[in-house]
Formats: sequence, structure tokens, C-alpha cells
Amino acid sequence: MVQSLWDTSKAAELQGGLDELVYRSNLIGTDRRVCNWGGGNTSSKTIVKDFRGRDVEVMYVKGSGSDLATMKAGNFTGLRMDDIRPLFERSEMPDEEMVAYLANCMIDAKHPRASIETLLHAFLPFKHVDHTHPDAIISLCCADNGKEIARDIFGERFVWVPYVRPGFTLSKMIAEGVLANPNAELVLMEKHGLVTWGETSEACYAKTIAIISEAESFIESRVNEDKLFGGVKYEALPAETRRTIAAEVMPTVRGAVSDAKKMILTFDDEADVLQFVGGRDAAELSQVGAACPDHLVHTKVVPLYIDWEPNEENIEGLKAKLKEGIAAYKEQYKAYFERNKNEGDVMFEAAPRVILIPGVGMINTGKSWAMSRVSGALYHRAIAVMRGASALGRFVSLSENESYNVEYWPLELYKLSLAPAEAEFSRKVAFITGGAGGIGSETARRLVSEGAHVVLADLNLEGAQKVAAEINEKYGESRAIAVKMDVTKEEDVAAAYAESALAYGGVDTIVNNAGLATSSPFDETSLKEWNLNINVLGTGYFLVAREAFKLMKQQGIGGNMVFVGSKNSIYAGKNATAYSAAKALEAHLARCIAAEGGEYGIRVNTILPDAILQGSAIWNSGWRNERAAAYGIEPDQLEEYYRKRTTLLVNIYPKDIAEGIAFFASSKSEKTTGCMLTVDGGVPAAFTR
Repeated sequence: MVQSLWDTSKAAELQGGLDELVYRSNLIGTDRRVCNWGGGNTSSKTIVKDFRGRDVEVMYVKGSGSDLATMKAGNFTGLRMDDIRPLFERSEMPDEEMVAYLANCMIDAKHPRASIETLLHAFLPFKHVDHTHPDAIISLCCADNGKEIARDIFGERFVWVPYVRPGFTLSKMIAEGVLANPNAELVLMEKHGLVTWGETSEACYAKTIAIISEAESFIESRVNEDKLFGGVKYEALPAETRRTIAAEVMPTVRGAVSDAKKMILTFDDEADVLQFVGGRDAAELSQVGAACPDHLVHTKVVPLYIDWEPNEENIEGLKAKLKEGIAAYKEQYKAYFERNKNEGDVMFEAAPRVILIPGVGMINTGKSWAMSRVSGALYHRAIAVMRGASALGRFVSLSENESYNVEYWPLELYKLSLAPAEAEFSRKVAFITGGAGGIGSETARRLVSEGAHVVLADLNLEGAQKVAAEINEKYGESRAIAVKMDVTKEEDVAAAYAESALAYGGVDTIVNNAGLATSSPFDETSLKEWNLNINVLGTGYFLVAREAFKLMKQQGIGGNMVFVGSKNSIYAGKNATAYSAAKALEAHLARCIAAEGGEYGIRVNTILPDAILQGSAIWNSGWRNERAAAYGIEPDQLEEYYRKRTTLLVNIYPKDIAEGIAFFASSKSEKTTGCMLTVDGGVPAAFTR
């Protein structure tokens, strides 16, 4: 049940006006049972001084493209009420004309474009107005008998408005309905949501919560858990089994949904999802349509429901059903587009955003982890609405054509245009071994700066977690994850890729970077030292690349690998036989994989750095002393020694290697494979031949 989050002591510290509107809006958005992600809008009418010092009545309303939970003062638009009120006398006003008119009413041209539903707020004669999408209210508004049920709950206190797409007509209908009913306390918008109001910000919020609570209590009194969604058809598999199955099938799904552009996937097996996908009516109920117009852009009209009997022994059968289902879904979506398209419409990705699997859960797709999660969050709301509507009567949705017109509505698409442009590594997942070290961490930051999601694999889990936390703090939640992995252990490598698949759906780039180094004269090189180098730098690189190769083939959308070799890959270093031999192995291993990977669109290239002392665990170990001894100098003289032996007279840093890796991982090298690139300042002895 929703609860009031209003804190009187916090509210008392606010400066009133816009500050209170921000506070109220954030409270509403915090509870997604009250308002969808990105949906709903709030307003406040107040008096401000204009540029000439005159008192002017201004309405602040949510700006387009923002989210109530996180929006700040700068996300609201101020409009002069004296300019807006005359619009109420009009009989009609097209969307384009309305948008242009409202732009002229703004008190500051720097404010965002006003919400599509601005006039809804302006035409109501109240200081504070909330428009929300509460689960309980939409359940009522999406039930075939919703208007009758509303009378049982609210008596004569509500105004029922038939479904009309947001804009001038709906705004005027709402205002006229409220003005005609002196008992009105709320507006119920068929298949859409709730409107409430108050003379103070606190009163408005309190009314919103009170109305939702009334609807919730009524619905819960009608819910029969045993018969929800038709009763249980499929029990959920055990949690670990669900995760194992999801990790195995998600690369297949990712390949199938990634057409012109790749998609990032997320997995969700929350209790409400498992209850819904296991219900007898789920297959039919899920295809009725969207639970709210606001969902459409992120969930499409319907999800893909996979008719599969949960069985952990039949994962290959599930993969086949997923491939078939996604292919069929895309054909159906293309037909839906053709039936309903308007001149100038450009079709979105045809693949599903929501995939439901009985016994396992839900897989969501999007252009990023964050947007994939939005699709999932909105489908949680859809499940809640179907739960409530089914308890009251029969769940109903918009017509196909109206659904299409909302999904491809220019005013709705405008919100999407506010998102940052996609960068070189947007929609890409990079798996970096040695992710806690200097080269690994710098590479992660470099790739994430251009849109990538990264997996930082390292034996030093704490170090990798620290790097991931720094990245997420700067670039957003879950742009990076850390996994503990020993590259020499086959089971560790397989588990790390499974974790990557669960987190993002698969992998596009691997950076084979984990390393160590030892130094001994050849005749003093022990078998233990030899095996250590070969195990980590040879076998480790082999295992990481082999598992990536399997996963990339499963995805079927290509991929690339970047090996971090060494100057010693092609130059016989003094007193470094084991290390140099292993590094040479890496370089040739990369070429061998490149030869086999081409037919699958898998590129493999190698970076050859030299003497990366900064941020390196290797150079902070005995290796520094050993290399200094090999050259007959003191350890603190190494940086200068290495600088002077380059033709460019420079030192090499992790960021320099990260640039080389970024080049090989990017579209700039899309026709390059089996290549070696030296990044060593120019060491003549290591020039490639």
C-alpha cells in the first residue's frame, strides 16, 4: 500500500513555490506505484517578478523529457497564465500549434519545453495539480467495468474522462468535467491515469495519496491470490537454476534482438514477474496491450511470451523457442508498422523490449543497461495493473491504431530526442582482464567515456570493485561491474562470462590484459617460474579468448579481441626468457584466433606496449628491481632509462595503451584483424618485421 512520504520538518525548510513543487514531485516519483518512470506531471501556480519587476502569475509545470523522481528546479518550465487562459475559449487546437503557442508563454527561453499535458494543469482553477499513473488507479481505468467500479469507490466525487490522447482536447474535457461537478475531488482518465489538486502543495500531495489508497483498499478486497492470472500453471524454478538458465540463453537472445544496432539486456526474476509468467492466463493476458500509454515507447504494445514448460534439462529447446519467437515477433511488428504508419514515420527496432519466460522470469532489452531496466520497471507496473484490473473485471487496453499513434506520436518522440547522442562504444560490452590494474582500469575509463558497459575481471576483486564504483559514480549505475577471476582456472573464466551475460546479455570486446612478469638469467629460470608465466600469460589468455569466442559465436553478431602483449612479444628481452616466450605465445595465439574468427566477424589484434610503470602491480613488485639489475642501474633510474632508449624520448603511460586498445575496439579498425600495434615510444629493436 502506498504511504505518504511528506516530511513536515523538511518541507518547513523549503522556500515555498518552486522548491515545494520540486519536493512534492520527487516524493511522487520515488514510489513507482504512484507514477511511472518518466511519466506524470505536476504543477504549481504562483506570483513572480518579471524582467520589468512586475508581479506576474506563473505556472511552473514539469518540462518534457524529465522524471519526477529526480527532477530539479531547472527541469520545470514557467509559463505566464495570462497568456494561457484565453486558450480555454477555443474549440480546438492542433498539437503543433499548441507547442508553438506555449513556447511564446515561457518566462525564460532557457527552460525546457513544457509538458505535453501543460494545458491540463493550466485549465484547472487550482494552485497545485498532480497528474499521476498509480497502479491502483490505472487498474480501475483499464478494467472493462471501471466506471461502474469507480462509483462504488468514490461515489460522486470523481470525473470520468473517456480515453483521448493528451493535448488540447483532453485538457479542455477535464476542466469542463471538473467545473460541472461541484463535488469533484479527482479525475479518472480512461486507460491513462489520475488527476488531483489542492490549495497547497502538501494538500495536493495528501489528496493524491489518499485517493490512491482508497482504490488500493477496494482492489485488495477483491483480489483472490489463488486465482490471480488464472491460477498457477508453472511453478518458478529454484533461484540458482533461473540464473543459470538466463546466463546460458541471454547471449542467444542478444544476438537475435540485435539487428542494425546492438542491444543491452537485463534479467529480472522478482516475485511478481514469476507469478505472472507462471499464470494460466499469462500467454493471453500479456497480449491484450499496454497498461498505460506512457509504457509504449519503452515496452512496445505487447511483450514476447515464450510458450515453454520450465525444464532445466531442456535449455537448448528454450534457445530454439527464443530464436523462433523473436523472429516471429519482429515480422509481426513490421506488419503492425505497415498497417498503421503515417507519412514520414521511421520504424523503431522491431525486436521485443520485454521477453517473458515461464519458470525463469523476464529479459528486457534496451540501448543501455539503464534503458533496459526502464523497460523492465514499466512492465512491473503493467503486471500490477493487470493484477488489479483482472480482480475488478476484464483487463482492456487501447486499440492497435491508437497504440501505434502513441508509440510514434511526434510529441512523445521529442522526449527521446533529448537523450544524448550515441557514442562509439554505445550498446557495446567490454570484458577486461586485469581490470584493477593501471592498463585495465584506464582502458575501462576510456571505453566507458564513449558509451561502453564494462566488466572488470581481476583476482584483486576489491581493487576491481573500487574502479567500478568510481566509473558508476561518474557515468551512471551499472556501467561497470567487477568479477573475481583467476585466468588460469577454466571454471572461473566460464563463471565470469556467465556473470557478464546476466549483467548485460553478452560481450562485444575482450581485452586480454591480466599479467605478471618475472626476470631471471636463462640458466637460473626454474620450472616453477616458467610454468607461472606460461599459465598466466599463455593458458590464461587462451582460456579467456576461447570462452569469449564461444560466446561471440552464440551471439552471432561478431566481436573483437584485443591482446595486450609486450615489446618482448617480438624482442628477446635479456634475463626474461619465460616472460618473453609467453608474450610471444600471446601474439601468435591472437593471429591464430584471427584466422579462425573472420568468418564469424570476430577480429583479434594485439597491442605491444613497453615499460608501463604507472599504476602497475607488476612494476611495483620484484620485477622493477630485477629489470634494473639486468640493465646495471638503480630501480629509481628505470623511468629515465626507458625514456632515453625510445626514438621519441618519451615515457609510456596506461592511457597511451588504452588509446591503442580503443582504436582496435572501435569501428575505425573494423577491417583490421591479426595486426600488431607497437605503443612503446619507438624502440628500434622491437620494430615489427
